Amino acid sequence: MSNTDNFITIDFSEEMRNSYRDYAMSVIIARALPDVRDGLKPVQRRILYAMQELGLQPEKPHRKSARIVGDTMGKYHPHGDSSIYEALVRMTEDYSLSIPLVDGHGNFGSIDGDSAAAMRYTEARLSKGALTLLNNLDKGLVDFMPNFDDSEKEPVVLPATIPNLLINGTTGIAVGMATNIPPHNPCEVIDGVIAYMDKKNISIPELMNYIKAPDFPTGGIITNEEEILSMYECGEGKIKIRAKHEVEKGENGRNNIIITEIPYTVAGNKTKLVETLVNLMKDKVFDEIYDVRDESSKEGIRIVIEVKKDRDINNLLNGLYKKTALEDTYSMNLLAVKDQQPIVFNLKSLIEEFVFFQEELYTKEYNYLLEKANKRLEIVNGLIKAIDVIDLIIEILRGSSSIKQARACLIYGDTSDIRFKSEHSKKLAATLDFSERQAEAILTMQLSKLIGLEIQKLHEEKESLLSNITEYRLILSDERELRKVIKARLRSYKKLFPAERKTLLHNVEKVEYKEEVKIEDIYVLIDRFGYTKSVDTTSYNRAQQETLKEYPHKVLMKNTDKLCLFTAEGNMYQIKASAIPKGKLKEKGVLLQSLCKIQKEDVLLYTGFEQLFECQLLFATKNGYVKRVSGAEFETNRSMISATKLEDGDFVASVVMLHADDVLATDRKVVMLTEKGTSLGYNLEEISELKKTGRGVKGIALDPKDHVCYVNVFTPQDETFVYNDETLSVRKVRNRKRGAKGQKANLKTEG
Repeated sequence: MSNTDNFITIDFSEEMRNSYRDYAMSVIIARALPDVRDGLKPVQRRILYAMQELGLQPEKPHRKSARIVGDTMGKYHPHGDSSIYEALVRMTEDYSLSIPLVDGHGNFGSIDGDSAAAMRYTEARLSKGALTLLNNLDKGLVDFMPNFDDSEKEPVVLPATIPNLLINGTTGIAVGMATNIPPHNPCEVIDGVIAYMDKKNISIPELMNYIKAPDFPTGGIITNEEEILSMYECGEGKIKIRAKHEVEKGENGRNNIIITEIPYTVAGNKTKLVETLVNLMKDKVFDEIYDVRDESSKEGIRIVIEVKKDRDINNLLNGLYKKTALEDTYSMNLLAVKDQQPIVFNLKSLIEEFVFFQEELYTKEYNYLLEKANKRLEIVNGLIKAIDVIDLIIEILRGSSSIKQARACLIYGDTSDIRFKSEHSKKLAATLDFSERQAEAILTMQLSKLIGLEIQKLHEEKESLLSNITEYRLILSDERELRKVIKARLRSYKKLFPAERKTLLHNVEKVEYKEEVKIEDIYVLIDRFGYTKSVDTTSYNRAQQETLKEYPHKVLMKNTDKLCLFTAEGNMYQIKASAIPKGKLKEKGVLLQSLCKIQKEDVLLYTGFEQLFECQLLFATKNGYVKRVSGAEFETNRSMISATKLEDGDFVASVVMLHADDVLATDRKVVMLTEKGTSLGYNLEEISELKKTGRGVKGIALDPKDHVCYVNVFTPQDETFVYNDETLSVRKVRNRKRGAKGQKANLKTEG
């Protein structure tokens, strides 16, 4: 046999595809997404079941969290203790869940963002809310499956009798999908479920008469109420949540903004929100803020923002909503698992699945109760019958040599080998026909049951059992009666978990923040590598000349202006001055590429737009085309535009800024140099002003394979200029008409 017979050849890509698919489905079904029936992820379900098995009922003492985590991990969830403990901690948070499922004792973290203490220090037990998911687990209402090593059994789903998925919500990230179901008001959800049971064809708008919108435990304000309907219909959307505030009179004529409720998305991170507000105040992003402090306590949240005297509070609030988490977005996605498949539900279908699950649970529960009542009735009837012939039964027991012999007589009337006092007793014994269950009860019956009062209790129990059996059969045979029972229990939960709506609903128009910016001069400094920063004029004036030499490009502009960059490729890029980071001269700054979309383009001119708007630009291309363009042509809100039209293969050689004095004067001279060393000069007024979309006019006649490399404008007082470390005499450049052939340039080495 060859070695190849021991190998199986498979396609690598196919194996990777199958393995990843299996992994993805495991994450989706067995870890990240909740079951639509009980609203729990597997880890949450296993924690609650492990606590149930440990006997941690609400009235029992708390138990160490480490013990709960250990049992859960060792028996049901072998995925690490940290993930189990995190899930346990979340189920204790009253700022995350409308009805917490675990009652924690010790430091389980806070809404501020404090993390929970280690599991060896904290204790926990089940809450009353958890019992609504765990009650009747011993009645066979749900299926059980083997755990990971077949050593234990665990429930496939908990027999939840409350719509936990809608009430507490959930969040989870799977592979290629995620769920984000917001919490709702328990009373509203129960009313919505009852309304659906009363009218199966109820519409989602009608359901929203009961379930108006999500109700977050942290309160706040939903500002896009009109969009909730479409979210409930399609199962996804973005909810805008805003903090709730009050305005109080402060000291020294100041007003205070008091934040009393924060968005749900900030729950568990309040300290970071306060730090953001403090940093905005220190950085003077909001000059209106005098002070920020957190005065929150056990009584509730109280974040105080002191506003300077005579400042617009509403405008400040709009700015805070825009730049902080005081207004945030909650992305709703009603994704849950049904029959091992992830499905996006709408509001009605979620309720529909819950009601269907309840009908299934209650049917099993009442079948269980009916069976139990019938078994008990059988025993009670047997005991009553036995009491009527108690003397005979005593005679049978005294005459039998074993319990087996007595049991056979009670069930089958077998009198063999039993000693009776009379033949009449033997004949009566032969007529006995108790069932096995009745016989067992008779044999274990205490003599105290023969008391008259106990006999009366048996008859009363029989009447009660008969009444219950009749009721159970009616409920099981009539769907309306079954639903009455479901609704009655739901109404009892409504009384057990009373809750007023915390989150208000409003339609708020978007109001822009009018930022009050102090206008001042700044210098934008660009080094030879393209690193850019801005400094104030005071820092610039104090800088040493040696330091400033490191920056070949220095642009004086307003902090409200825009920096304009003109490149050899004929493009103009814009950067808002506010986007250029402020820094010290010793700091490196940031690359231009991170501030605008410019790539590997040669920048020929840096200028502020306000200065550009008052000037003209002289464009000269390598193929010899020239034109003048008004700076107003470049006014735009876009970050990049085409600054001039170019032929294929042509590039901009120079961009010269022409101030008002240059444009109005008649003695300005344009000098053009070419790569082969020829030069040409002519008057600036010969070049016409064109639109930026124009190609321009011919400025110089070029020899083949020659191109323009330098263009500038000079006054009569200019005698020389430097190009490539060499000095050229302006006066020796021959004045000729635009478009003429150039002359050999007169160059002399500088110095």
